[in-house]
Amino acid sequence: MEVIEVVEEDRSLLDRVPDVYDRMCPSRGVLEHVTSRWGVLVLIALRERGYRFSELRRRVAGVSEKMLSQTLQTLERDGMVLREAHPVIPPRVDYSLTPLGMEAAEYVSALAHWVEARMCAVSEAREEYDARPR
Repeated sequence: MEVIEVVEEDRSLLDRVPDVYDRMCPSRGVLEHVTSRWGVLVLIALRERGYRFSELRRRVAGVSEKMLSQTLQTLERDGMVLREAHPVIPPRVDYSLTPLGMEAAEYVSALAHWVEARMCAVSEAREEYDARPR
């Protein structure tokens, strides 16, 4: 009886309208996965094409093997990354985006490119801020 209550309680969370401002809303966790430093970069890289793990690690400079693995697993669990293991020797695993992942990648890619395009303005704002008396 108690297990059924827990399942019904979890189900009621999913039946509600998603609201990222609600601390209990599952969408908040997905937002964190997609917008994390490595999540954004992995999504943008995979938007270009599919990658093997080692290729992706080189493309996303600075990410550790552990963090890349965790990020890929999280995004795979969220339905955004497809992991394909090929039964060959040596083992080969390819990563690509699902349609859901491609949609998310388009949004975060636009944000990342906006940041790149506006770095001069951001640098100027930082200099002005740092020059203010405290």
